[in-house]
Amino acid sequence: MGVSKQQAVENRLAIVAAAERLFRERGVDGVGLAELMKAAGFTQGGFYNHFKSKDALVAAVMDKAMEDGGDAFVSIIESAKSADADPVRQQIQWYLSPEHRANIDAGCPLSGFVGDARRLGEAARDAYAGGLAVNFERFARVIAETDGSRDGSRRKAITLFSHMVGTLLLSRAVADIDPALADEILDEGRQHLLAAVDA
Repeated sequence: MGVSKQQAVENRLAIVAAAERLFRERGVDGVGLAELMKAAGFTQGGFYNHFKSKDALVAAVMDKAMEDGGDAFVSIIESAKSADADPVRQQIQWYLSPEHRANIDAGCPLSGFVGDARRLGEAARDAYAGGLAVNFERFARVIAETDGSRDGSRRKAITLFSHMVGTLLLSRAVADIDPALADEILDEGRQHLLAAVDA
């Protein structure tokens, strides 16, 4: 008995979701198709009913991750605005929080995939670069609105976000082996960036 179009779409989404979770946890090269399909609840043989290759799956994962990451960014900014809070400060505080550091499975995909990005296929690299560019544009707009001027907003967005990602990655790298150092990195990075925003 065949699978309906709707079921095929749902199966594909399940494969992408399982792949994203595993890729974030262990890296793209650290996950085989058999394991990936088992995690999604399917046999390995069904993979090629949905994707031409692993590279095609990785590109689909990256597209979805960048879209979801953009939606999360917008949600944080809108939440800050509705609470009459500074959206730039709110973004920094969320990004450099212990909760975000621990949320490797569903946190910011730009930090989650940064180690893999340069080794991915062209379509996935394009999706990552596009997501990064859109993030900079959105963050620059928020900074311009907060500062009341577009002057230097893009430069500030790139600088702030680059520092946020670096701080998060260093803190994550040692969180299991040296939690005190991980917290120190996160706290110092957050306080420095908040002070820079205030200045």
